[in-house]
Amino acid sequence: MLFVQALVTGVLLGGLYALMGMAFSLLWGVMNIINLAHGSMIVTGAYVAFVLNQRLGIDPVLTLPFSATVLFVFGYVLQRHVINRVVQRNIFLTLLLTFGVDMMLINFNTVMFTADVRSINTWYSGSSFDLGGVRIAHTRLLVFVLALLLTLALHQFLKNSRTGRAIRATAQDPKAASVLGVNVPHVYAVTFGLSAAIAGAAGSLLAIVYAFAPGSGAAFTLKSFVIVILGGLGNVYGVVLSGIFLGVCENLVSSFGHPGYRDAVSFGLLLLILVLRPTGFFGKRSYAVSRA
Repeated sequence: MLFVQALVTGVLLGGLYALMGMAFSLLWGVMNIINLAHGSMIVTGAYVAFVLNQRLGIDPVLTLPFSATVLFVFGYVLQRHVINRVVQRNIFLTLLLTFGVDMMLINFNTVMFTADVRSINTWYSGSSFDLGGVRIAHTRLLVFVLALLLTLALHQFLKNSRTGRAIRATAQDPKAASVLGVNVPHVYAVTFGLSAAIAGAAGSLLAIVYAFAPGSGAAFTLKSFVIVILGGLGNVYGVVLSGIFLGVCENLVSSFGHPGYRDAVSFGLLLLILVLRPTGFFGKRSYAVSRA
């Protein structure tokens, strides 16, 4: 029964991981940018939820649009006025730039909220229900459902909306998209803003089930990177399955091994995938790589 409990909890955790990975995959697949500040953006979204909950008493679920909006504006402005200047150059420049943004967000959050670990307690935080002898926390189930809905909503937006089609066209061939009238710098900025917005929303969900601190983002950046590598760029369902797979692996290790080895699972999976199948189990080469 302990195995089943760990398995179910891991699956529920994997939904949140999938949302994190989806935001990371969007930016990497479209612009060939590996955003090292991704985890800190998630944590910043958690702090937005924390402030709204502490100051105004807003439930963290209802803070999702606020976190997403704050991070969208931040991401759009950052991309339009800073990263757009180097996006077509060597990828190492964007790595250095996003690393600098990561440091900036960590220090900003430390100054604003100190380095203390924060958490949000809601009226339903300790509640759960029994399903065949397995205890399922309401918070984890809620986060799982909302994360999957947001992931699928982003997929449908990219697939069916006019902006989504412009993003996909720019990902395939920015020069051809520009000839057809697409404002490529604007699309890049919207893409970065959208990725940051999803990260912010993931931060609000994170705050429901986890404690967080300014330096917590590095682990989430690594997990997102592993999920994208495992699922493959350009494959939404691969990212979802990979997020769930990672969540199950981590939970099994922490349940039957030592909780301190939880994050080591990400490193181990990353090494295995890079050696055995660099395109991931479900993926293909990204548009950005194929046009390089």
